[in-house]
Amino acid sequence: MLDTSALPGLSRAQRGEALDGWLSGLLAGALAGTPRPAPRRGTPPPPGDDGIALVAVGSLGRRELPPYGDLDLVLVHDARPEVAAIADALWYPIWDAGLRLDHSVRTVQEAVSVAATDVKAGLGLLDVRHVAGDAQLSATLRTATLASWRQNAGLLLPELRELRRARGRQVGELGFLLEPDLKEAYGGLREGQVLRALAAAQLADEPPSDAGDAYTFLLDVRDALRRSTGRPSDALVRQSQRPVAQELGLVTNGTPDDDVLLRQVSLAGRRLAFVADETWRRVDASMGRRPRSRYRRVRREPLAEGLVRQGDEVVLARDARPAADVGLVLRGAAAAARADLLLSPYTLKVLAVHAPPLPEPWPPEVRWSFLRLLASGRSAVPVLEQLDQEGLLARMLPEWDRVRSMPQRHPWHRFTVDRHLVEAAAAAAELTRDVDRPDLLLVGSLLHDIG
Repeated sequence: MLDTSALPGLSRAQRGEALDGWLSGLLAGALAGTPRPAPRRGTPPPPGDDGIALVAVGSLGRRELPPYGDLDLVLVHDARPEVAAIADALWYPIWDAGLRLDHSVRTVQEAVSVAATDVKAGLGLLDVRHVAGDAQLSATLRTATLASWRQNAGLLLPELRELRRARGRQVGELGFLLEPDLKEAYGGLREGQVLRALAAAQLADEPPSDAGDAYTFLLDVRDALRRSTGRPSDALVRQSQRPVAQELGLVTNGTPDDDVLLRQVSLAGRRLAFVADETWRRVDASMGRRPRSRYRRVRREPLAEGLVRQGDEVVLARDARPAADVGLVLRGAAAAARADLLLSPYTLKVLAVHAPPLPEPWPPEVRWSFLRLLASGRSAVPVLEQLDQEGLLARMLPEWDRVRSMPQRHPWHRFTVDRHLVEAAAAAAELTRDVDRPDLLLVGSLLHDIG
């Protein structure tokens, strides 16, 4: 018998192993206790687990089951007539153990049919993992659902994106909430799962390692939250933050530091949100491209010295010299914001690696580009986030690291300190015609809390 009271204290890997072993025993018992219809005369009876398998999906399928999490299980069968009796013998012991269960019984064809039209079901079946029974049947299900996901990506992914947008509008962005929902807020655990789903559709690369690190940290925070509260909650509310910080070892001067916790959660959420935004742009471009125009040459339109517009992005011109041009970063950021575009991810990486440090004081051309960027208003906000995520903003303004993702506890504040400064500068851009020194207004707004 499984000791369910011990499960919350185990690591995710240990929790998964304990449940897998227990569930395997339950299926074996269910199969042994359910009589099979007599085979046709002269046909030997097949093995007991032939044509039936128990697979895990969701967090259990990913080996990420949190404390007090639901068991998402599918009993897959190859038209076995006694499958209903087997299912009853399998599910009831799970309920009797006090575990929450999300279950279904399907053939491979039924699962594929559901996954082809239901984006949530399709997303969940991407995490299929064999637990017990007919391993070949589990492999067939996994292969079929993955093929279905790729085949129906054109229909399912727009719906998935709208689901995430709607949830983000309802719950908010993880990076800027004082009491974030670690799972559903935009930039939360769902984004990590969506990124893997986009890669599975072969429309995007695998998420970068830093996004994976951010995702793993949020898993650790959720586990600590549920252990400290003893409840299946994903909302990191104020009263739970200090115990979570204690469990994760986020301590300052011997005291659990909930501000450090919230800052680390913000940084993780912003990274996942940033990578998700960039990935969705790639997916949209890929899905919107006509098959015959795949290799058509994209028009390049000059924007500024060393920079051109290519499609919906700003990229380096062929004659650009990133290592020798100290003004290129801010000139490119200003050009992108003024055109209401973004810098391409590759251009950002090149600039992050090759851009030289700015001399002090800044040259006039650099100062002018900085002001042009800030004067762009709302369109400057995502460009500044790009610079921030690549570490370019802190290289130009070293003090920025002190306020980066710093939480503000007053309920009037909607953002972390650094995003509050960016938003203030964007709002100030609308008032530049009303003052004698718009340059001081813009820079002062951006830097008013930097100390």
